[in-house]
Amino acid sequence: MAPSSEAPPTADQTPDSPGPRRGRVRLRRAAVMAVPAAAVTATLAVLTAQGALGVQFAISGMPFTVTATELDGTGFAQFGGLDHMAENSPNAGDTGGDVLVVTSVIKDAKLTKLCQSVDLGGTNLLITAGDSGTRVSASDLTTDSTFLSGDASFNNIEIGNDASTLDKAGPKGRGPIGVFSQQADTVHIDKLRQTNYATTAAVFKLPGLKLRFSESGC
Repeated sequence: MAPSSEAPPTADQTPDSPGPRRGRVRLRRAAVMAVPAAAVTATLAVLTAQGALGVQFAISGMPFTVTATELDGTGFAQFGGLDHMAENSPNAGDTGGDVLVVTSVIKDAKLTKLCQSVDLGGTNLLITAGDSGTRVSASDLTTDSTFLSGDASFNNIEIGNDASTLDKAGPKGRGPIGVFSQQADTVHIDKLRQTNYATTAAVFKLPGLKLRFSESGC
């Protein structure tokens, strides 16, 4: 029998293994697939630092709860964002000081029986307003949330927009290019509950404002 011209498999290339070449190809493919996610995160970080996203300050990293019996808004937009804590923040934990959030922007908002609370460890700082017949009102209201619930309805909603093209909530309602988003002419939410890391507004009117410490939050 003539000797085989094929070289025997090496230690790195057994008959049952894909071989080092295929392994390198797979690694390269995995690296290529990871690039878009890394690029999106980096883009969000840069845009947040430049003020293109909702928050333009270093967050404390302490979440707070916001509730309202009703919210009515005109000009609604929503997209993903990234908030940053101050350098060496004790609240960073294993997050690196970054919090992935959903940014909601409402051009003009009205809320009934607004409640906001933050757990300070053993006690809560509690703020209430808009529960005496006059509603809380805000313009260019922006919230960065990790949780939102309620019974919602929208008029003329658009889902799947590129965040950079949003136009129903004004200039502050635009997000970074290439990011999934949605917008609507109006929004109504009953039994609103949010876990927020930041809130901003151009104007925020809180009739009947009360600030106090409480054993329980919102």
